[in-house]
Amino acid sequence: MSLTRTTGPDVGPGAAAEVELAIGGMTCASCAARIEKKLNRMEGVEATVNYATEKAKVSYQGADLSVQDLIATVEATGYTAEEPAPIRTAGGGRDADDDARADADAEALRPLRERLITAVVLAVPVIAMAMVPALQFDNWQWLSLTLAAPVVTYAAWPFHRAAWTNARHGAATMDTLISVGTSAAFLWSVWALFFGTAGMTGMTHPFELTISRSDGAGNIYFEAAAGVTAFILAGRYFEARAKRKAGAALRALMELGAREVTVLREGGREVTVPTGELKIGDRFVVRPGEKIATDGVVVEGSSAVDASMLTGESMPVEVAASDSVTGATLNVGGRLVVEATRIGSDTQLARMARMVEDAQNGKAQAQRLADKISAVFVPVVIGLALATLAFWLISGAGMTAAFTAGVAVLIIACPCALGLATPTALMVGTGRGAQLGVLIKGPEVLESTRRVDTIVLDKTGTVTTGRMTLLGVHTAEGTDEKELLRLAGALEHASEHPIARAIADGAAARVGTLPVPEDFANLPGLGVQGMVEGRAVLVGRPKLLAEWEIHLPGELEAARRAAEAAGRTAIAVAWDGEARAVLEVADAVKDTSPEAIARLRALGLTPILLTGDNQAVAASVAAAVGITGVGVGVGQVIADVMPEDKVEVIKRLQAEGRTVAMVGDGVNDAAALAQADLGLAMGTGTDAAIEAADLTLVTGDLNTTATAIRLARRTLRTIRGNLFWAFAYNVAAIPLAAAGLLSPMIAGAAMAFSSVFVVGNSLRLRGFKAV
Repeated sequence: MSLTRTTGPDVGPGAAAEVELAIGGMTCASCAARIEKKLNRMEGVEATVNYATEKAKVSYQGADLSVQDLIATVEATGYTAEEPAPIRTAGGGRDADDDARADADAEALRPLRERLITAVVLAVPVIAMAMVPALQFDNWQWLSLTLAAPVVTYAAWPFHRAAWTNARHGAATMDTLISVGTSAAFLWSVWALFFGTAGMTGMTHPFELTISRSDGAGNIYFEAAAGVTAFILAGRYFEARAKRKAGAALRALMELGAREVTVLREGGREVTVPTGELKIGDRFVVRPGEKIATDGVVVEGSSAVDASMLTGESMPVEVAASDSVTGATLNVGGRLVVEATRIGSDTQLARMARMVEDAQNGKAQAQRLADKISAVFVPVVIGLALATLAFWLISGAGMTAAFTAGVAVLIIACPCALGLATPTALMVGTGRGAQLGVLIKGPEVLESTRRVDTIVLDKTGTVTTGRMTLLGVHTAEGTDEKELLRLAGALEHASEHPIARAIADGAAARVGTLPVPEDFANLPGLGVQGMVEGRAVLVGRPKLLAEWEIHLPGELEAARRAAEAAGRTAIAVAWDGEARAVLEVADAVKDTSPEAIARLRALGLTPILLTGDNQAVAASVAAAVGITGVGVGVGQVIADVMPEDKVEVIKRLQAEGRTVAMVGDGVNDAAALAQADLGLAMGTGTDAAIEAADLTLVTGDLNTTATAIRLARRTLRTIRGNLFWAFAYNVAAIPLAAAGLLSPMIAGAAMAFSSVFVVGNSLRLRGFKAV
């Protein structure tokens, strides 16, 4: 089944249809804007083109419209379009289709990687020879030509091809500027070698300030052509790698499911089949430790089901006959027989995957500043260069001087600094972030951090540890706590239930080695019983003790009520016919969470705690970390939220005019992370959450959230500063070049200085401190 909603080519009169198209050939955000504009000009069409995911989401209606009409419009704009391959929802697990997609992604990047390697290897010696006079041996300029030619032709071919495509459709982008600038520098250098004085043995770079003192015939600019190509290719390659991961969140979701399932046939015969062959009404077996293959209803058996991989909530759910279960959750108790009620794209897992996809496609496009300005900047620069050429010809200065001035205008406007402004700051910022446990996916993420005013925190695994922990021990009068923990811990150690493991681990941490039970029995839904060191021990819910006519005394009953009021699970312990203790088990708050909440407030953010747990649990955790209380920006608590409703909470907050960041770690958080203006995933969480997020916090420490936002904001300021100075130097220097006050050599030096400034400014991010 496909997660992509598409229609056939025929749409009836008045009928509405929706299709997703995979777009190819986009090289910048302005490409996406142009395609979107063309599609929206079609009658009955509403389109959104996402440059990051390389998809167009199109709604259309009308008897004369078809998917092929939409594809034809995109192709007429100079790009490619096709309906994307369907994403399978049945079966789960990695298979040949997943491998094929991975191979396709690697194959798509291979040509770009090869061009980048070629450009770097050949451009480095060209730049070195041009900038270090000691390396300018006899006839070095001809070696520069030999090395630079493959860079400007083969390596820079994507820029030339895109520039030609844009020109055919009356448009200009950064590709146009790159192509024109590198070509002008290269062709002038070739002319100077063959028809000027630059090809003479012993030639070195002259240093002339104005064209009145140098006609440019002895100057070559191979280093500018090769260097710009190498720098821009590097930025494009790393950007492309990030974009190729756009579908990883969906694949991570699909890989959660079981691959095979044991189906019951006539006569109780068990047959193992691929999960994709399941049909509604089939009954299948789920043994302890196995994943539930699909959504269904329990028809036989009882067990505890761990849904944390799907819901993110740590508390296991007790299920028995007639209870509903969800595909991809884990059976941690007894044997179950489940009847399938939903399969394929109808399952909760598949619906969540669709929400991730919809949220990603609906996210606002990040129009990069350089691409916005280049749409006007490029044709203006080219026009200025032509006007400069004409002016000097008319003034009688001669063809060489006129052409030299025109080339100076193009070279000084060459986008080396523009191309470096974002990738260098991003490279340094992300490198520093990695040292601090923060992973930033791309420059488009940074814009969101500046505007964020509200931060939604998933409780389990984010604010809390995500593990059941023994938090309190209340003993009856006359009961030794160490003896209690030895006996209860020993019995629970024999169980695989998450609550039992919490008690056993907590007991072992406090008293050391635990004894081995002589007898043990698991009572589903109630607890455990057995013999430990000659004593008949009961550990479980108070109901278990009641079946043995053992009742909690007043002080233990009060402890039980207090624990449950605080949202904790109360476990009773008895032996020799008497209640001995009440143990409190819950998901513990991380030690660093209160400090992290305070730091987030200091950044101007309002924290909101979001959880699927009940109000009592949520209120207890919120109070522990300082979210609730009185005052502006203190925050709030939203509890009892179903996994599929988390996206709606984010949308509601956005509808209130808030710019929302979301921090989570579970699969159920993936769609909300994608919907949020800024998604932050804990690195200790699921792959689906991490892939859907914009920022990943490797350490799992909530304090890193504040560090991530501060670093992202600082990196964004650096990028903006880089872009400002990159354009400012053009504004100042282009008139000088056009007036003949700068030779191409000085223009090249000015361009190089702007690049050095941008790199130096970016390197300041290495000093960023976490606190």
